[in-house]
This record gives sequence, structure tokens and C-alpha cells, in this order.
Amino acid sequence: MQVFIDFEASSLGRNSYPIEVGWAFADGRTEGHLIRPAPGWTDWNADAEAIHGIARGTIEREGADHRVVAARMIDVLAGHELYASAPSWDGKWLSALLRAAGLPRHALRLQDSEVAQREAVAGLLEPLIAAEEMNAAVANAVAIAEFRFRGGPVRHRAVADAEAERQRWIAVQRVAAELAGIHAN
Repeated sequence: MQVFIDFEASSLGRNSYPIEVGWAFADGRTEGHLIRPAPGWTDWNADAEAIHGIARGTIEREGADHRVVAARMIDVLAGHELYASAPSWDGKWLSALLRAAGLPRHALRLQDSEVAQREAVAGLLEPLIAAEEMNAAVANAVAIAEFRFRGGPVRHRAVADAEAERQRWIAVQRVAAELAGIHAN
């Protein structure tokens, strides 16, 4: 099943680390965790805190142990298709979390959310559109959905942002279904 993941982090610096993770399954189930810093995780940027609104004191008091969060992610997410809107950043923080917990850093792998969107469109339009037209049709459906979805709130909280990615994926499927109806007539 498709799962959309998002992390919030201590900064965008080289030594940044995850402070919150959230995910949204394709069926709408969500889960999120504040992450207490692992030993040695000291990087902190006030500008990042101003964006996500999570104070370092909050994650130290209320965050779950990084090992518990990493183990939970492996238990719940292994075997699913994992997507993130910024897989290079989110992958960096996922890797940092898994390594700090003593788990293989590639135990979970992220793909770009655009891959899930494109696969959904192609799956709906494939029987109706010639192969040489598919890339243009997929790009068109994604662009229409993005246009309709634009202006949605960016919350910079992990579960909300993961759910927003799931909603984008659903919006792309709706556009593809509309286009399929047009092409079928």
C-alpha cells in the first residue's frame, strides 16, 4: 500500500536530525511521533523552529525515544511503498534515525511522491491512451491536479504534511478519472 511520509527537522544543516515524523496510508490511517534527540544530536536552528513551531524543549520532554520511533516505523511501514515530497531531505532524516537506532539505514526506502502520482494516472489512462501519448497525459493530469490543489495550507507538521501529500495523490487520481471519462467517450 502507498504511504506518504514527512519529517520535521532540527534544521536544514549538514548535522540536522529528525524531530518529528508522520505518515498517512493510502486508506487514510495516519500516525505521528515527536522524536527525542539521540545522544550527539545537538544541531538546532531557531529559524527552523519558527517554521515548524516545535521547541527543542518540547521534543526533549514529550518526544519518544528515537529507537522506539525507528522500531515502530520498521514494524508498521516495512513492505509498503513509501513516498515523500522531498525524498532527499526526508531520506537523510530517515537514515539518521535508523542509524542512530542501530538499524540498517536502507531498511526503509523513500520514493518521490510524484512517482505515486504518475503511477496512479498511468494505471487509469493506460487502456485509453496510446503509449507515445502517455507521458504528456500524465503530465497534464498532474498539472491540473496541482493547479486545483494550489494554495492549500502548508502546516510544517509531519502528519498534516503527509496527509496533504496523500490528498494530492487522490486529487491526481480524480483528474485522471475525469480524463479517462473524456477519452472513453
